[in-house]
Amino acid sequence: MNELVRCFGNTPLYADYHDNEWGRPVHDDRLLFEMLILEGAQAGLSWETVLKKRESYRRAFDNFDAKKIAKYDDEKVEKLMVNAGIIRNRLKINSAIINARMFLEVQKTYGSFDKFIWKYVDFIPIVNSPKSYSDYKASTPLSDKISKDLKKLGFKFVGSTIIYAFMQAVGIVNDHLVDCFVYKELTTQ
Repeated sequence: MNELVRCFGNTPLYADYHDNEWGRPVHDDRLLFEMLILEGAQAGLSWETVLKKRESYRRAFDNFDAKKIAKYDDEKVEKLMVNAGIIRNRLKINSAIINARMFLEVQKTYGSFDKFIWKYVDFIPIVNSPKSYSDYKASTPLSDKISKDLKKLGFKFVGSTIIYAFMQAVGIVNDHLVDCFVYKELTTQ
C-alpha cells in the first residue's frame, strides 16, 4: 500500500489543510483576506490552533467580508473579546478591523488585492524545492519587502515572518518538500 508523502499533517484537520489548501495558488480576494487575518491571528501560536478555530472565525468575522469588518465598532470588538471560539487578543482583533479598511483601499487602488499581492512575483509562484525541514525559512527578502510595503499602507500584524507564512499558505511560494505529493502536483501543472 502506497501512503501519500506529505510535508505535514499528522491529524485529519491538518492533513486536509495541507492536501487541499497550503501552497495552492489563491486568487480570490475574500480567501486572501481570510488567510491574511488568520496568519496574523496565528502569531505566537500553532497553525493547528488556528485551524481548529477557523469556522468560529468565519462566523465571528462575517465570513471575512472586509466591507463588514471595516465597519466594526467598539461594541463589536467587546463581543469578539468574549467569543471563546476565536483568539481573544485585542491587538489581533483590532488589527483585523484596520486591515479590512486597508484591504479595501488596496482593492480600490489596484482593482483587487489579488492583483496587488501577486504582482510581487509577476503572477508566477516561486518554487523553492526544499528537501528537508531545515531548508525552510522564516522570512525572505521578498517577505521583508511585502511586509514593509503593507506596513506603509497601514496594515497591522504583517511582519515579515507572518507575510512569509501567508505567501506559503496562498501559493505565492510553493514550499512543499520535493518528495511531497502536492509538490509534484503543483510543479507538473
